[in-house]
Amino acid sequence: MKLKPKITLIDHFEQLSDPRVDRTKDHKLIDIIVIALCAMICGADNFVAMETYGNSKYEWLKQFLELESGIPSHDTFARVFARIDPDEFEKCFRDWVSSVAELMPGEVINIDGKTVKHSVNKAEGKKAIHLVNAWASEQRLVLAQQKVHERTNEITAIPHLIKVLELNGCLVTIDAMGTQTDIIENSLHWVLDVSFSEDDCPVYKDNAPENLAMVRQISLNLLSTEKTAKIGVKNKRLKAAWDDKYLAKVLGI
Repeated sequence: MKLKPKITLIDHFEQLSDPRVDRTKDHKLIDIIVIALCAMICGADNFVAMETYGNSKYEWLKQFLELESGIPSHDTFARVFARIDPDEFEKCFRDWVSSVAELMPGEVINIDGKTVKHSVNKAEGKKAIHLVNAWASEQRLVLAQQKVHERTNEITAIPHLIKVLELNGCLVTIDAMGTQTDIIENSLHWVLDVSFSEDDCPVYKDNAPENLAMVRQISLNLLSTEKTAKIGVKNKRLKAAWDDKYLAKVLGI
């Protein structure tokens, strides 16, 4: 019997729509995303650092990316992540998570919100972005994130998140605000302790804050599910930055 080809992380995100017009496409969208992801895993938390990482790892990245026009500039990273549809990006993320994780009956799913730093844009009158995340505590995986739209709060985002994840049979925990709905009665504080620090960029425009938050979630999941190194996420990041073979193992390539 012929085995089915392995579906990798890159395969899932190759389905993402490219927001650019053809004449501006000097770099493949998947190349930009993968470089940003590799850079984020290794500790680069802003666009300038992503470009620096890409230039320093060009020969290694060239082994599995096309890079026909070299490494994208930090301006290219900024423009692309500002325009990617965050809902579609999150859908690709959920599909990938579903392929690597299977929720068991009784599994604890923690749901809580987080304000994305550097997402306030006073010049355009935009408030900080607030995201609601679902975290599978036993598997140490982020399952999904949902943006809380302006003039609303977490109460409106939580039902949608639970619905798209199909959490039947799971024990879902949320904070006190979520208990105002009839969806769930348990209340626990958010337990995700991520060692990813926010970058020092003052403002990200348009969809960039939400999309970069998603890249952080992907990075966390990849590091959490890599089990050969018996160390914490922070030290896995260092190991990935120093050891290309280990980073390839984290990426599953």
